[in-house]
Amino acid sequence: MKTSVSWLGTSFNPWGEQHHGEVKPGVDSKARVTIADSAAATILIVDDNTRMRQSVRDLLLAYGHNCLLAAGGEEAFELLSQHNVDLMLLDLNMPGMDGYQVMQQVGEHFPNLDIIVLSGETTFESATEVLRLGAQDFLRKPYVPDELLRVLGNVLHKRCLEHNIREVQLRLKASEQRYRFIVDNSPDIIYMLDEKGCFVFINERVSSLLGYDLYEVLGRHYSEFVFKEDIDKARFAFDERRVGRRASTNVELRLVAKDPSLPYRHFESHSIDIELTAMGVYSSQSGNQAGHFVGTYGVARDISERKRAEEIINFQLYHDPLTKLPNRALFQDRLKLALSQARRRTSTLAVMYLDMDRFKIINDSLGHLAGDQLLQMVASRLLACLRDCDTLARVGGDEFNLLVTDVEGRKDAAMIAEKIMRKFRDPVVLEGYEVFVSFSIGVALYPEDGQSMDILIKSADRAMYHVKGRGKNGYEFVSDNMIGVHQQPLSLENGIRRALEEKQFELFFQPQFDVCDDRVCGMEALVRWHHPEQGLVMPDEFVPLSEETGLILDLGCWVLDAACQELRRWIDRGLTGVVMAVNISAAQLEQPDFEQKIVAALERHGVPGGLLELEITENVLMQDMDQAVSKLQRLSAWGVRIAVDDFGIGYSSLGYLQALPLNTLKIDRSFISEIQAPEDRNSIITAVFAMSRELNLEVVAEGVENDSQLAFLRMLGCSKAQGFLLGRPATAENARQLLQQRLA
Repeated sequence: MKTSVSWLGTSFNPWGEQHHGEVKPGVDSKARVTIADSAAATILIVDDNTRMRQSVRDLLLAYGHNCLLAAGGEEAFELLSQHNVDLMLLDLNMPGMDGYQVMQQVGEHFPNLDIIVLSGETTFESATEVLRLGAQDFLRKPYVPDELLRVLGNVLHKRCLEHNIREVQLRLKASEQRYRFIVDNSPDIIYMLDEKGCFVFINERVSSLLGYDLYEVLGRHYSEFVFKEDIDKARFAFDERRVGRRASTNVELRLVAKDPSLPYRHFESHSIDIELTAMGVYSSQSGNQAGHFVGTYGVARDISERKRAEEIINFQLYHDPLTKLPNRALFQDRLKLALSQARRRTSTLAVMYLDMDRFKIINDSLGHLAGDQLLQMVASRLLACLRDCDTLARVGGDEFNLLVTDVEGRKDAAMIAEKIMRKFRDPVVLEGYEVFVSFSIGVALYPEDGQSMDILIKSADRAMYHVKGRGKNGYEFVSDNMIGVHQQPLSLENGIRRALEEKQFELFFQPQFDVCDDRVCGMEALVRWHHPEQGLVMPDEFVPLSEETGLILDLGCWVLDAACQELRRWIDRGLTGVVMAVNISAAQLEQPDFEQKIVAALERHGVPGGLLELEITENVLMQDMDQAVSKLQRLSAWGVRIAVDDFGIGYSSLGYLQALPLNTLKIDRSFISEIQAPEDRNSIITAVFAMSRELNLEVVAEGVENDSQLAFLRMLGCSKAQGFLLGRPATAENARQLLQQRLA
């Protein structure tokens, strides 16, 4: 846009006269301002008079316009085809193609070109025809410069305004197209309501999301499409009247689909600031008065997938993924709520701790997949025993917690426990096998057994372990004497550690006899614990816990060293030829330096390897046969004897008898106990003796407790036996006296 023109330069009058340093008085300031405010334009001057063309050109050049000159219509159209022309100054009377013909051709081929007629023909008819053909104005020759500049400025100014209007219209049209494209292809529902809450606009997204056609929605009230439980929230979203920051955002609603079989969908409704969007939802403001409310404009975003994901995550956080039962966290949350309600109502509730009996055996026998299937079937059966208001939770591998509210004391709780036990009298069919499931159930009542959640759960847990200890498959209520029993394992573990430090353990020795010549041929080292408070404690009370806690390694090392030390004393007293048998645990055999510890104990006390016999059970040997073979072969090279203890009760293949460097088989006492008379027959014992003779292995019969059993063994040719009939475990001093008396 040219904003100013110097009036100190040269200007021209229509006659071509030059004036330097001043403006011709005939050109007034109003004309100068008009033409100066107009944009520089390209003007085509069409006139057969050469001086006229040049005069007009010189005048317009002074105002920054570009001028093209044509002597006739043909030349004018040639220039129009080569240049972009904004305005044409046209004479009417020209040889060849006159001005009327030029205007007709311009109207057909150059409709955006503005024309000002500059002619000496001034009749009314000619002026009317000119305007009819599209001329913007008509000036008479000879022209007045002020008038020409004024008319020219007006036409150019009008042309500029029209151009700007067209640009605005094009931008508005493009903006509307973009908006329409965005709205039509938006993943969200975009809607507008009138002041009554009825839809006056909604995009096509409502069809794909909810199944409605547009005509089914327009004109209807929004409440017809809102889930009935969310109507109150919808009033603050769909029918929002506030604007700006006070408008509702992220309000979650549920909309109903057209097909009743389809689930409702979750939405977030956003009320748009209608003043900022300039959608005219409010009428225009007048002074300080707000405009009249005319409707609501909003966006509803489908968040159904997010809600489903949140529900899945929330379910996984508070439920067991295998059985779909509540987990420990959800159970504790419901128990807290139930305790609060019970306190207000002064009512009673029961907490039960259920532990499946023998689940590990079933899981190991049939596999983990079958075990998982069993847990699912068990959970289903348990739920069938309960009310909807009760809570059953899986809190461990085979452990369940049960919350039963509003019970009338122990009688009601006992009925539920008995109902559960009756439910599992019938077997569970699993992979073609009939599996019998039973539970050990501990029961604690609020308020008599505890006031808090932790105490109730712990009390029920104690009662459950008490049932386990007395044979499983039952239920029991918590009692005061269970506290000490429940804490006994921890106290026992601490006692074992203290006993190792304070040397409270002692070895007893049970003799093995050669039944043919009635002499002692060996001794089995058995550990006892001289407890400072409980007195003499037998190994079956502390050895299993020692294996569970790993203390068996320290205890086993002590037993081995003490046995070798006692064996050294026998040798020093001339009591030679007696083999010392020492039991070895699975944890000891798995130690990388197992052989080195055995050899170190022998060397430390100067004991020949042939006088030490290691007793290992079948199950321990089969845990890692390759490792056991290599370790025991190295010990056998030192002369150490190897015996299989409790032979016959394992589940292993007999092939290991040839792979291992064995010396002795010890028949388990369970087989010997079946012999009640010398004439009795036991095919297993007979087979073991026959097999041992073929493998050149010695056989020691354990648990000989009567003369009939001893006679039966002698009849079979068994040379070695041990048991209470032959000799009970004795202290080291008594064992030495026995050796001196019976050692041949």
